Amino acid sequence: MNLSGGPVAALAKFYSIETDRIIVIHDELDLDYGDIRKKFDGGHAGHNGLRDISAKCGTNYSRVRIGIGRPAGQMPVANFVLQNFSTVEAKELPVLLEIAADKALEVIEEN
Repeated sequence: MNLSGGPVAALAKFYSIETDRIIVIHDELDLDYGDIRKKFDGGHAGHNGLRDISAKCGTNYSRVRIGIGRPAGQMPVANFVLQNFSTVEAKELPVLLEIAADKALEVIEEN
């Protein structure tokens, strides 16, 4: 994910897709676990994958943000985002991914 800007830019160029038609679905520390929101344009908020996509494509793309919450205590963010989901979270994940897919469809229908 951290170096996804190059592939996203290459695919957009190959298929002649304007940046404002790109939808990135990603994890979001600034949302509680399970909260899913749409957003258009904006900064990367420290997300390395978004930073790379924005550097290669610009920032005017849609995002479907899937909340993962923040790490407890002093856990480094990198360790937090790379750890496995808890048993409860893993059970909820298929439904959350369906909701995220529905949000992506909403973005398509709105444009």
